[in-house]
Amino acid sequence: MKWEYRTLKIDVRGFWGAKVDESRIDGVLNEVGADGWELVTALDINILHGQSSDLVFVFKRPVER
Repeated sequence: MKWEYRTLKIDVRGFWGAKVDESRIDGVLNEVGADGWELVTALDINILHGQSSDLVFVFKRPVER
């Protein structure tokens, strides 16, 4: 089976630091999942002053022939 991959970065910085909006992330993940993408991993990157500034999600799905 062959796979294709998609990477999605979400900025979670707020004025006073990281503020994760779970409902926004749920919405994005549900949209991507509805298109057939499966979440492979999620990473917390760009730690700034001990707080997250970006979350990266990696998805995969079978290549349609």
